[in-house]
Amino acid sequence: MSVKEKKQTNSTFLRLLKYAKSYIPQLTVGLLLVLSITALDLYRPTVIGAAIDLFAEGGEMHEIAMLAIKYGVTIFIMFALNAASAYLIAWTGQTIIYNVRQEVFQHIQSLSLRFFDITPVGKIVTRVTNDVEALNEMFTSVIINLIKNSIKIVGLATVMLIYNWKLALLGFALLPVVCVLTYFFRKIAHTTYRIVRTKLTALNTYLSEHLSGMRVIQVFAKEETKNNEFNDRCEDYFHASFRELMVFAIFRPLIYLLSVIALVTILGAGGVSVLNGTITVGVLYIFTNYISSFFEPIQELAEQFGTLQQSLASAEKIFTILDDRTMIMPPEEPVHIENLKGRIEFKNVWFAYSGEDWILKDVSFVIEPGTSAAFVGATGAGKSSILNLIGRYYDIQKGSITIDGVDIKDISMDELRRGIGQVQQDVFLFTGDVKGNIRLRSDEISDEVVKEAAKNVNADRFIDKLPHGYDEYVTERGSTFSAGERQLISFARTLAYDPKILVLDEATANIDTETESLIQDALKTLMKGRTTIMVAHRLSTIQHADKIMVMDNGRLMEQGTHQELIALEDGIYKKLYEIQLEQ
Repeated sequence: MSVKEKKQTNSTFLRLLKYAKSYIPQLTVGLLLVLSITALDLYRPTVIGAAIDLFAEGGEMHEIAMLAIKYGVTIFIMFALNAASAYLIAWTGQTIIYNVRQEVFQHIQSLSLRFFDITPVGKIVTRVTNDVEALNEMFTSVIINLIKNSIKIVGLATVMLIYNWKLALLGFALLPVVCVLTYFFRKIAHTTYRIVRTKLTALNTYLSEHLSGMRVIQVFAKEETKNNEFNDRCEDYFHASFRELMVFAIFRPLIYLLSVIALVTILGAGGVSVLNGTITVGVLYIFTNYISSFFEPIQELAEQFGTLQQSLASAEKIFTILDDRTMIMPPEEPVHIENLKGRIEFKNVWFAYSGEDWILKDVSFVIEPGTSAAFVGATGAGKSSILNLIGRYYDIQKGSITIDGVDIKDISMDELRRGIGQVQQDVFLFTGDVKGNIRLRSDEISDEVVKEAAKNVNADRFIDKLPHGYDEYVTERGSTFSAGERQLISFARTLAYDPKILVLDEATANIDTETESLIQDALKTLMKGRTTIMVAHRLSTIQHADKIMVMDNGRLMEQGTHQELIALEDGIYKKLYEIQLEQ
């Protein structure tokens, strides 16, 4: 491991320990319980050894019986302490993991949409689930057991040296070999686990993407091709996992073999000592028991170091997300708008998703409160980007965007987005029921408000016909509803929140002509008193707008009413309108 990797590992470990800071009392009690168990475990063989010597010397039965009682009491106390420590450590570890997972998810929600544009969903899911769960072992067993096994090794070595230092040194003769094996095991285990985590992330990413796109796969009959690709990724993960298992499969038997060799050596040398009268049979029993136990914590230590490396590898990936600053930073001292009116102004706005690949170039316009504005233009002209910027889902590079004269960067995110209701072309419905998707589980929105919103957009016409009405079960993404029905639910969802600014991004694109006419009638009423912003390719749907703005290659080229723009000679809007009339 390079110096840079060591520094990174140490830094990651220290950051992880910060999560345990609030639970130091629980961890301390858990550690004391574990150490008590270790002490009793060291004491247990001495009781049996003493009983063996008493029996060999023809001791009294009541003395042997007392030793038996001591042994029984020791076992019972160990059982009770084991149960208590297991519960306490498990509870503490799970609580810490719960907090980590909450923090990761909360941070992900604060990230800009740019993060989700460039990061696969499967990768994010792996970080929140698999990688966070990998930390569980570290907090529930690794740290405590590292301390326990270290103390156990020192304790066993000390007791053996006290009983007979010559036999003890004989048993320790293989320790250099164990240390060398442990060093190589840690190094190889760390590398193999990193590969396993990388392959698992790739597998989850592929699976998430292709399950979401299953309709396309089946439409183009690519099941066999995708199955072969998935098999390749499964095979990569299989080989990586198999290599990791082989490392353990080789290391464990080697340590066991060394412990057997040490035990045979102790039995041989100890047997001679017993025959010579140097030591008693009880002492030989204690030594054989201790030497068997001596290599076990060494093996566990090596494996726990491996598990620790695994946890640290997962933690590094988690901290990569937590350190990501592709986020919309909230204002330190947010400005509260007492009564939002909805006046929107863009002042010389420049915006790019990446670098200087400008999507909007020096765009300026004003939308007065309570009026409607529509953006038209070719695909990629920047229309939808303007809508995303109003809700501050992305931050601009130059210029400013204000609502009621206040820069949106100075308004709290919650207040800003509460005042903006957005209906998109691609509607997302969550698993649950219809009314839950309209209110989005907000307790502030009553059933009456839900039904009123649905009625205003004529969604009640199909909801009332459902077997369970507003309690009808909604599957993932609302796959059992038609595109038009999902769009109507989305309209009702937006209106239930009663926004002051209404944003419609191709909102009627997936709705048939009859349904669209119903929505257009409803919108005439709903748009009163609200600032409404629309994007549409079908110019017939936005002719009634108070202002139409024509975008071309990221610039605002024309603006005015439908009649004013039609009157412009060689105008972009006029050409678009004539093309659509011919279709």
